[in-house]
Amino acid sequence: MKNSEIKALGLDELKQKLVSEKEAYRKLKFAHEISPIENPMKIRESRKLIARLQTELRAKELAN
Repeated sequence: MKNSEIKALGLDELKQKLVSEKEAYRKLKFAHEISPIENPMKIRESRKLIARLQTELRAKELAN
């Protein structure tokens, strides 16, 4: 997900996306613990996406 797509989301959409991404990250980490996943860089990408979502969410909360 690109930054421009993240900035276009509203507060509620950001919160929902953040919850779903955190759940996906948790499942990815668990799958990697059991047996190595094919592309471990997905874990890093997921973590960075969560950080971008949190940053945009905080910026929008402060703007309101």
